[in-house]
Amino acid sequence: MKASLSAALLATVALLYPFSLQAQEDAGENQQLYRQALQSIAEGRNTDASETLRQVIEGEPLHAGAWLDLALIQCALGHEQEAERMFEVIRSRFNPSPGIMQLITEARSNGCARWRPNAQLAFSLGRGIDQNVNQGSSIGSYTANSSGVPVELPLTADFLPKHDQYTLLTADYLRDLTPNGTSGYIQLQSRRYDRLGQYNSSSLFAGLDTPWRFGRWTLHGAASVGLITLGTQLYQRQSQIQGRVGPPLPLPGSMQFNLTTALTHVEYLTQDNFNSNTAEIKGQFNYRLEDNSASMTFGRLADHAGSARPGGNREGWVTSAQWRRRLAGETTGELSYTQQVWDSSKAYSPGFIDQIRHQNTQVWRAALTYPLSNTQSLQLEARQVRNKENISIFHYNDRQLQLTWQWQGL
Repeated sequence: MKASLSAALLATVALLYPFSLQAQEDAGENQQLYRQALQSIAEGRNTDASETLRQVIEGEPLHAGAWLDLALIQCALGHEQEAERMFEVIRSRFNPSPGIMQLITEARSNGCARWRPNAQLAFSLGRGIDQNVNQGSSIGSYTANSSGVPVELPLTADFLPKHDQYTLLTADYLRDLTPNGTSGYIQLQSRRYDRLGQYNSSSLFAGLDTPWRFGRWTLHGAASVGLITLGTQLYQRQSQIQGRVGPPLPLPGSMQFNLTTALTHVEYLTQDNFNSNTAEIKGQFNYRLEDNSASMTFGRLADHAGSARPGGNREGWVTSAQWRRRLAGETTGELSYTQQVWDSSKAYSPGFIDQIRHQNTQVWRAALTYPLSNTQSLQLEARQVRNKENISIFHYNDRQLQLTWQWQGL
């Protein structure tokens, strides 16, 4: 998504060009550099890739794949004279196959006059059913403490589950900001219920993402800000900074490991004493093949209350697992599970609710996606939420079913 149009073709170069494969077999350290360059290309870091490919060519002047990759990158960066010089070297020195010559011809015809940032726009329109719009309690009454005497309080209709149907609209815009992979994005989402308009919500987020590489280590830094409305009022302001590190671990096959840290500040504009600052650290294993991908995540969480929030500070953990597989034809299926646990540090409301809150939220999700064309698809998604708590008034269940039309293009 971040790589240039020419660079998007580079992942197939080694398969098309036998000289590059031979170099991979013969050069140990040089081949490691070449893999780093391909990884940089995949992440949109064309400047870093250029520097690494030059090192590959210095160590192995007949590495045809590195020559071709570097020429295409120079063209994508707008360095026309340098790209033409390298295309001519490839033609005269390596006697390239017709497939490689076609790739070079396409790059020349598209022009190398200047760097052209990639941009991607996506829309989705969904229709769904929500069994518990307001996260209403699963119980009908609550026994509270009043001057040391237990008192049973029936819950009003506002605190019981409310069912409704909704329409969901999303829009996402992503654009390269630099030739070395820094990108910016804007995300908009709006959910409108048929009857329960007081629970309508909208969100607008904007952010930056930039990658780096230090030797065999990969790093990503990101920052975002966002606004969320509920009903007709501005409900939340959010800001986040995030860092992701990919250490060079000797993992088998197509497995990768990333370590992510983040700091998030949430400000509630319609409620007092609920502002929070959350720190998290997560480890994630990713496994990817052509028709299969899976990931597992485990993380620790710490939420520092901004003021006299009920229950005070919180600590917890989160774990998740996701599996995606191509099914019949081009249809893909997804399964995921997430569990998040929070433990508060103080009684929720001394003298009324004396318990220290323990929250355990589990989410199951299943989805089928069917492509209608290169740019459009349909997705059917089912989601179930179980929020278990030791304070029974907060215990709730929810089920959602949603059908979504998706479009993605430039």
